[in-house]
Amino acid sequence: MSIWWSLHLRREAASVPLARRLLLGTMETAGVDPDVCYDLSLALSEACANAVEHGDGAAEEYRVTAFIDGDTCRIEVTDSGPGFQDRASGPGPHDRSPRTEPAVPRRHAPAPAQAEHGRGLFLIEALTDQVRYRNRTGRRGAVVSFDKILKWREGALLHMP
Repeated sequence: MSIWWSLHLRREAASVPLARRLLLGTMETAGVDPDVCYDLSLALSEACANAVEHGDGAAEEYRVTAFIDGDTCRIEVTDSGPGFQDRASGPGPHDRSPRTEPAVPRRHAPAPAQAEHGRGLFLIEALTDQVRYRNRTGRRGAVVSFDKILKWREGALLHMP
């Protein structure tokens, strides 16, 4: 069995906990381990907060899509902001898709301890197994997608041994 959902959310701070609660409810109902639920919900919160903060002022929404398929959860957050400006090459994987531009390198340095911003992408990378960043093709905006291998509670709905 697999679960898939997509939300179009207003680009406002109140949308972040809504997306987080929906993801948590879905994963808890499916029987995902609570620690994995927490990691993914925090990563989603960071990605949504970035979409709210960095989205285009004229665009009033962003999109969140989540897939649970087998033992993997993939989450994708798409906004309509300026996209990723830094295309410099560096260490780290560059995921490519025939429909998209090359992805931005995966590794981001953590923000200085006294900084009030700049930890979101670093946290997403630390909490998930694979992260991809790219600009939308043919229009403004960025896409952040990340995967995590799931662990299951005993007798979980989606994962029966």
